[in-house]
Amino acid sequence: MIKAIIVDDEAHVREDIREKVVAHFAKDIAIVAEAESTATAVVNIEKFEPDLVFLDINLGDGTGFDVLERCNFKKFDIIFITGYDNHAIKAIKVGALDYILKPVDDDEFTEAVNKALDTKEKEEHIEKLIEVSSEYFRGAQKRRVILKTADTVYAIYEDDIIYCRSEGNYTTFFTQQLEKIVVSKPIKKIEEILTEDVFIRCHQSYIVNKKHVLKYSKQGVLIVHLDFKVPVSSRRKDYALKKIFD
Repeated sequence: MIKAIIVDDEAHVREDIREKVVAHFAKDIAIVAEAESTATAVVNIEKFEPDLVFLDINLGDGTGFDVLERCNFKKFDIIFITGYDNHAIKAIKVGALDYILKPVDDDEFTEAVNKALDTKEKEEHIEKLIEVSSEYFRGAQKRRVILKTADTVYAIYEDDIIYCRSEGNYTTFFTQQLEKIVVSKPIKKIEEILTEDVFIRCHQSYIVNKKHVLKYSKQGVLIVHLDFKVPVSSRRKDYALKKIFD
């Protein structure tokens, strides 16, 4: 049985999560503490050293990221709890972390918790994931994204990404360091984590970083940094060229 802590400034949300844990995971999870503020959350996490934390993004005296930054103990899985806050959700996705939306849906809750329970070892790179998410949430000028491959976790600056090419459920990132990073995500999911005004979907299978575009060729391709050629589909041509060159 694993230990869990619920952190939310709304009593009814804490109660709802506790009831869902009892209903669906009574044999797997023990709720050892609750917290309604960042200060209480940090104290309880340090005291109980949980395996799982249900963590609200917006607390009365700060944010969930404040909690994580102040904790010395970080060897736990995190499931963020948030309302329909697009900025917070994107920050979580950029860091490859998990979240559930308020009001908490039963199916989404069980899916997120099962994913946490299936993790045989605590995320070795959790501090890196938290750092990247927190940077985005706080509006860092130079943004990073987390890319997970079969055996490595990368925290890569967006400026270093030249373009992305998708093949089915896999996407390859081509970087300035001439490194190819292959992740098991379709291009639609990749669009969700990249800065939309910088990364342009110019083809069904390609996303290009407009900062690296040198010119558009009459052959229907973008010439980008390091002499890569990125195709532009006829359907997306007007949109892509306007976004890149205007």
